[in-house]
Amino acid sequence: TSKLKQYYIFNDFNEDDLAVGVREGVDEDTNKRNKNDFVLWFTKSKFEDQALKWDSPWGVGYPGWHIECSGISMKHLGEDLDIHCGGIDNAFPHHTNEIAQSETATGVRFSNYWLHNNFMTVNGTKISKSLGNVFTLEDIEKKGYSLLDLRMLVLQGSYRNEGNFTFSTLDAARNRLNNWRNVAALRHQIHSTIDNNADEEKIPSYAVSQAIIEAISDDLSTPAALKIIDDAFSKISTTPLANINRQSLIQLLETIDSALGIKLIDSTSDISD
Repeated sequence: TSKLKQYYIFNDFNEDDLAVGVREGVDEDTNKRNKNDFVLWFTKSKFEDQALKWDSPWGVGYPGWHIECSGISMKHLGEDLDIHCGGIDNAFPHHTNEIAQSETATGVRFSNYWLHNNFMTVNGTKISKSLGNVFTLEDIEKKGYSLLDLRMLVLQGSYRNEGNFTFSTLDAARNRLNNWRNVAALRHQIHSTIDNNADEEKIPSYAVSQAIIEAISDDLSTPAALKIIDDAFSKISTTPLANINRQSLIQLLETIDSALGIKLIDSTSDISD
């Protein structure tokens, strides 16, 4: 790693603050030339019954876990990726090591963009079984919430920032989603022709859909996208039905569902025959 132009590629980390052993609880290996060098191929396992092992030019063994991810990515997606995602805890050393070994092997940039999502806490506390603050998706559904309610809660915060799960914030997310569904259901009461005397700008306008996509395209700024939708829906809900263009509203709902996966159209179906 000392031969790389930039090993600490993510700005969130200070080289001097990083643990010598790389992983907490692991002693420094004095046989290394560089404290941050990592294993590419293991020939000795801590497990006596190590099942997965193969012959190689470097001896019978198995790959390090960083190699596994580079291997899987390159096999299915090629040598250069567009977007690589992962938790903030993977940024160092896992993703730095993926970059180091991949770019050394191929000579090309491994990924154009790295998106590291932050942790979710519960009532401001780290999620832990020992604290009894672990909620599964099934637990949430049993309490009467839908998984789309939870999706809305997550979308309300930036993926870069630490999230906080509480049932009061989940209630707020559910209320917001229900309000959106009330607007989505208006499409069953309106038509696609607008009175000539109505405002020139059809409600909703194509510009709203464009603004949502621009917000999502700006580092996945879902809070900004939600604010745009709130403002648009507030305007729609106070507009006479005769001034709301049905096809334009449907196009806006399709944009929202495509960008956020919130299923406004599916969850507000018209009455059956």
